[in-house]
Amino acid sequence: MTFSNISRRQSLQIGLLGGLSTMLAPRISFAAQTWDMPAAYSAGNFISKSYVSFSEKVAEKSSGELQITVHAGGSLYGGSDILRAVREGQVQIGARFLAPHAAEAPVLGVDTVPFLATDRDEARRLYEASRPYLEAALEERGLKLLFAPIWPPQGLFSAKPVSSVADMEGVRFRAYDGSTTRLAELMGAVPTKTEADGIAQAFSTGQAEAMTASGAIGVFQKIWDYVNYFYTINAWMPKSGVIVNLDAWNGLDDATRAAVLEASAETEAAVWDEMEVQNAGYIETMKENGMKVEAPSDELINGLRQIGATMAEEWAASAGEVGEKVLAAYRG
Repeated sequence: MTFSNISRRQSLQIGLLGGLSTMLAPRISFAAQTWDMPAAYSAGNFISKSYVSFSEKVAEKSSGELQITVHAGGSLYGGSDILRAVREGQVQIGARFLAPHAAEAPVLGVDTVPFLATDRDEARRLYEASRPYLEAALEERGLKLLFAPIWPPQGLFSAKPVSSVADMEGVRFRAYDGSTTRLAELMGAVPTKTEADGIAQAFSTGQAEAMTASGAIGVFQKIWDYVNYFYTINAWMPKSGVIVNLDAWNGLDDATRAAVLEASAETEAAVWDEMEVQNAGYIETMKENGMKVEAPSDELINGLRQIGATMAEEWAASAGEVGEKVLAAYRG
């Protein structure tokens, strides 16, 4: 074989390899990713629906480069395991109620301090005042906060009438974080730890007799099967957090990250608006199913507000300098 034939053969092989690498390169560099997103609450809940809307927006805005599959109702991970799963990279993204993790960083529980923020405007101000510190606390744990859907005001569900704090003495009270545990203690109730996916079982077995929760939880848990009363105490307006693993986030290209942030902002604005519509509907649904929805007596609300003042002081002390800065920004 002549040198010219070898050269021609090598040139042909190089050309074929070069063409093959050109065809494969875009697929390697820009391969679409699929992320799993666990969420604790049922698929029919408006918060869970907002996660699906978010995933659809991400797919659209990223031109399909990032696909997010939402696993609602604790079907992939239970609520208490979601933050850990995201932090450890077992899933790339998750939706989790952050307040139960306040023991790690008190700022994660600021929106469950009773009677600190009791309507949408106050809740928004508190969110804006606390978000930089929320982001910093999560970043220390290898996480990034994308957006925070808000829940309706928290009312008091009870199997029996409640006209004063004294009526809560000895009542088994569903608690899911440090704040609700402390609230139970200050009311004289007995806290029983129950995640969202265990509410129905807790009430049906008598493990729980009362709880603070939104009308959303009342409707989707069909709480009228277990309790008769809902008092509109508007104790607080908590938020969940959509969080992403920082390594997964940093692994996205700039365009995809921009698409996710845009989808996050749009979804957050929409779900905050939807909250008010849904809350009115939840109240009506509970009434239609025989629940007595009532405003709290003056004696009850005054007693609860005193407890709230105590808990605000305790929270600020536990949060230290961060707590002082958040409350100053909120109140200022």
